[in-house]
Amino acid sequence: MSEDLIGHHFEAAGVRGWLHARRLGAEAECGWDADEPVVLASVVKVPLVLEFARQVAAGQLDPRDRVRIGARDRLGGTGTAGCADDVELSLRDAAYFAMTVSDNTAADVLCDRVGLDNVRSLVRELGLVRTRIAGAPRDIVASMIEDAGGAERFAELFRKFSADRVLAMRALDPGWTNASTPREMTALLEHLWSEPGEAAARVRQWMGQQVFWSRLGGAFGPEVRVSGKTGTLPCIRNEIGVVEYPDGTRFAVAVFTRSASLVQRQPAIEQAIGAAAAAAVGRLRGESDQSAP
Repeated sequence: MSEDLIGHHFEAAGVRGWLHARRLGAEAECGWDADEPVVLASVVKVPLVLEFARQVAAGQLDPRDRVRIGARDRLGGTGTAGCADDVELSLRDAAYFAMTVSDNTAADVLCDRVGLDNVRSLVRELGLVRTRIAGAPRDIVASMIEDAGGAERFAELFRKFSADRVLAMRALDPGWTNASTPREMTALLEHLWSEPGEAAARVRQWMGQQVFWSRLGGAFGPEVRVSGKTGTLPCIRNEIGVVEYPDGTRFAVAVFTRSASLVQRQPAIEQAIGAAAAAAVGRLRGESDQSAP
């Protein structure tokens, strides 16, 4: 069965894994612990940017409004979050960077403008009752700094802390941090791919421009379109996305993993995310399971 193959991919990579997949526009789904709570990490940027796009479509925000990002705003990482100098950009471009390169500081800028309470209202409106919006990226990082005992110790996190110590942080606790379930995340994707209008279309466009393709994207051929959003924290690697085949069939997939290693580069986990997703989608397409090695 495909469920066994999904579990095999997680086990072979040495991770705990959670997955849900559904065929869009049809009553077909499969999963692996799909209703258990998981840490979203940067997957939370999907509802955030959707709320931004909705406010723009409603005329509540001007996407051309410009913001300046200085040294005290930058968290480190990709995009403006890792720039050495001050950056000025539009809100629309901040949303683009948040989705395509997972820019944490750009996401913070959007949180300031759209309001976290409005993002919380959005997930409630969509019926995502088990999805928690605890804070912006800066709030999650602040909790890690506090749990690490201060900024100077946080800088040495990967060198001096054990994985158990990191896994005990609030940022990695689905009972405290930004969290959801795999099933609710595919429900969010189903909404995005069925909702008419400019807001959902813009989010779909940005997800299709994501630059990270070693997880979901690496498991499907070039004829298959994959639109996704990754999420990464120490010991956490995730991705949600929609897989679209040339025959028009589309599948929403949400994969979440948790490891006991702080090694930053772990290609086996990246590949397992894609392989588990491909096994789930293959089942929904009626393909024969390949036997697990």
